[in-house]
Amino acid sequence: MTGGPARALKLRDRGLLAEGYRADVAIFDPADFRDQASYAEPHRYPSGARTSTIVNGVVVVDHARHTGATPGMVLRRGADGRVRERI
Repeated sequence: MTGGPARALKLRDRGLLAEGYRADVAIFDPADFRDQASYAEPHRYPSGARTSTIVNGVVVVDHARHTGATPGMVLRRGADGRVRERI
């Protein structure tokens, strides 16, 4: 589901779970997961002790607790069409 869009956007190291790629992965148990975010409070974490998130290969949420890590970055396309990372 993410490989095609990553190729279309010419993101060389994204879109697949493969060695050397930047991985963004959400792991959860559907029986345990409850979204608590709303328009009024969009930054509320979901419930569920078995929820984890990996961004760029770094664990950001581990068993429903934020680790303090912030490995994400903004991607911008330059005038030459190449995607550039901006922290």
